[in-house]
Amino acid sequence: MTLADRVQFLVAAVRAAGGAMRSTSAITQGHSQWVIDAAIQGRLLTRVRRVWLAVPDADPNVLRAARGGVVLTCVTQAQRLGLWVLRADRIHVAAGTSQGRVDVPAGTAVHWSRPLVPRSPDTVVDSVENVLCLTASCVPHDEALAVWESALRKGLVDRPTLARLNLSATARRLLEEANPFADSGLESFVPPRLRWLGLRIIPQAWIAGHRVDFLIGDRLILQIDGAHHVGVQRTSDISHDAALMLAGYHVLRVGYDQVVHRWPEVQDLLMRAVAQGLHRAA
Repeated sequence: MTLADRVQFLVAAVRAAGGAMRSTSAITQGHSQWVIDAAIQGRLLTRVRRVWLAVPDADPNVLRAARGGVVLTCVTQAQRLGLWVLRADRIHVAAGTSQGRVDVPAGTAVHWSRPLVPRSPDTVVDSVENVLCLTASCVPHDEALAVWESALRKGLVDRPTLARLNLSATARRLLEEANPFADSGLESFVPPRLRWLGLRIIPQAWIAGHRVDFLIGDRLILQIDGAHHVGVQRTSDISHDAALMLAGYHVLRVGYDQVVHRWPEVQDLLMRAVAQGLHRAA
């Protein structure tokens, strides 16, 4: 194998590790110092704090974590994992309880806590289990529920695994409430906000040949449009709404902005519909 081939194998390994890897880890995996030096000289890798190797196009947050001696976690890492996050307006990192100080940019949210799943010193990103547990205590309940349901839906973690962890009371409540079949993060917001009504709420119910977001009672349907709900999908939904109404259902369709920023409007619509008995079978 040529030196160029060995360098490419090393670069691929660093990229697979999330864009950054400790030099000692690279050597442990069989990459020699000679190959590491060649990758750096060829500008295929860069050094971060002397002990880390990184690809040139690494996520800037990964580089910040490596420089600061912390790991990306909570909503920041949730977003990197492709989970549904309502807002991640600042970087969230985790530091060990024994660390005296960390070097992170101003405004960074630092979680000083003992992780449920031990963190390897060779990584700058947290495990999905730790990510979920930190969101449980960091963001509002419905936003955390959306993250948890997204992780379950994507198969990044399962209920039995989470149930065996030493979860906080808040995290265990989220596990009990989480529905892995919620189609989007917005749908995670609805059941907790309507539980006080005392009505049966079925998410992703199959009616008239399609799934509906929520069936409330026997006949009231709540549909939620995403932020970019246009075109062919919008036309299809209008047709389905018509079929539902002809079948005797009452459809309330609301948008992203209403659920996220104007929930009282949505709740008022639902309360008025329930008051009129629109949720009951004829």
